[in-house]
Amino acid sequence: MRYLVFIVGIIVLLQLPACNTMEGLGKDVQKLGKKIERKAEN
Repeated sequence: MRYLVFIVGIIVLLQLPACNTMEGLGKDVQKLGKKIERKAEN
């Protein structure tokens, strides 16, 4: 589980520069949250 959190953190850090606006950042965080929820349900 820690490995998954580490990988997700790295992905988030790599994706942050790709966000040009706060709206884009919000959408990225929302997508990440949904992915984490799906992983937690399985």
